[in-house]
Parts: sequence; structure tokens; C-alpha cells
Amino acid sequence: MQIIDPRSGKPLTADPGNTATTAPSAEQVNVRSEDVIIELNAGNIQPILEASKQVPVLMGCYSPANEACKTLLAVLDRLAVEYAGAFLLAKLDIDANPEIAGQLGVRSVPDVKLISQGGLVDGFQSALPEKEVREWLNRYFPAPGEAPPSPEDQAEEALKAGDTAGARDIYQTLIGQYPEHYAYQIAFARVLVAENRCDEARDVLDNLPPEERDAALARGVRASIEFSEQALSAEEIVALADRTDSEAQYQRALRQIADGHYDEGLQALLALMKQDRAYNDDAARKTLLQAFDALGADHPLTVAYRRKLFAMLY
Repeated sequence: MQIIDPRSGKPLTADPGNTATTAPSAEQVNVRSEDVIIELNAGNIQPILEASKQVPVLMGCYSPANEACKTLLAVLDRLAVEYAGAFLLAKLDIDANPEIAGQLGVRSVPDVKLISQGGLVDGFQSALPEKEVREWLNRYFPAPGEAPPSPEDQAEEALKAGDTAGARDIYQTLIGQYPEHYAYQIAFARVLVAENRCDEARDVLDNLPPEERDAALARGVRASIEFSEQALSAEEIVALADRTDSEAQYQRALRQIADGHYDEGLQALLALMKQDRAYNDDAARKTLLQAFDALGADHPLTVAYRRKLFAMLY
């Protein structure tokens, strides 16, 4: 079997039945799925390993009955075309080719292996979400210039734009595709909080495995739930009118954070600490720490306001 380089049209391996050289083809500029995706079997594994000396081969090992494999293969199929011949995708049905699977050391699927120069370079197991697959590929290949936004990025953009229904639909789809990728369930709970469906969001978090339920991401959403439940309504904030006492300042800051205006809310809490540290048993400082949990330790606002808090305290 002859393997063709999709980028140039030149043969990567010799064709036993034809000794003629294949010239580069202008038609190969636009890569098609059949140019970069090969079904692996006993008859072509050696030519494909030989081809890996010139073009890396991404080997996707799967079982047709496995839903996680179907999800991952759909992602790999799309990315193989998008990366335009940077690698060949060779798919191995382990049920139809158990001997090859055994020789490759495949014990569970999905199993993805990156082969170059005839040897194993790297790999991963399980159905990673598309964003993580892209990040993994980008360790080895230049990212495509016109890569479409990931579903996660689309959901975040929708949420920022106030389209909570759009964000919710995306995360529900991702949860269906990746039921054990719990970050999607946590993100879904965050959307529910934005829709003021705090009880439903809490139920989602409560049903996570213990190690996920108590981790930083989930704690952050729980903090957001607490802000939403504790904060006065927009109408009640308006009713405070021009009040400048500590209670009014605190309630305005809490409402700002509940509405996602963290920068303004954190600044207001720092100002309240400076003015009235003893207010409500140090409520301003405690709320700042809650907000840091909600944002996450690495968020730029958390980093900046932790420094400001430290400077004020010490």
C-alpha cells in the first residue's frame, strides 16, 4: 500500500505495483478527510509506520461500541483536516484487530498515540474534550491559523454577553458528550447561578464526586451562590438612596459582586475595611476572601486584590 503526503501529493512509501514517481498535485492544497485519515489494519500498519518517518502519525485506537470513542474520533477527524496534513490520522478498531492492539499495548480505549520516526512520542487515554485535544496537539504542531472558537470559548462569550440560554445549551451538550469531565458540570452550575436558579446550581454541585465537590472550582460557584442569595435585590439597592453608612456600602458591594462586577465590588470592600474594619465582625475582609474563592486563585483580580489586602493588613 502506498501512503501519499497530503501536503505535496508525493508518495511517502513505495507502491509495490508501481515504480513511477508521483508528482506534487496542486489539488492537494485543500486537504480532504480521505487525504489525512486512514483505517489501520494488518495490511497497512507497516507502510504507515514507514510513513511516520516523514510525517507524524496520530494513531487513534477505538472500539465501535464505545460511546466515548465515537465522541473522540469525531473530534480527531475534524482536527486532522483542520491541521491540513501536519499529521496523518490512523484509526485502529481494536475489536477487528486484537493482535495489533496487543502489540501496541492497548489495554483500554480510547487510546491515542503519536508516532514519529517509527516510534512512540506521546499519547493519552480517555475522551479528552476538544479544547484539551487541541492543547495537546499544539505541543507538537503549529496551531491552524483560522481555528474556530472551541465550544467552551463560545459558552463563555455567550455568558459574558448575557446569553445565558446559549451558554446553558452548550454546556448541556458538552456534559452529554463528556459526562465524566466534571468541569463542564461546574460551569453549567455557574450559568444557573447567573440565571438566579441557585437551588438547581447547588443540586448540580452536590451530585459531583466528593473530590470534585470540594475542589476550588466548585467552591467558587458555591461562593457565587452565597453572594446571590445574600445580596439585596436591585430595587432594594436603589432604595438605599444616598446612604453612606457601612451597611449601605457593604450591601452595594455585595450586589456588585453578585452581578459579576467584581472589580467594583472588591474595591468597595477594601474601602469599607479601611473605613470601618469592625463592621459586622470583619464582614468586608471575610467577603473579600469569599470573592477570591469565587474568582479562583489565579484570576488577575484575585492576585491584585490579595496584594492590596495584604498591604492594608500588614
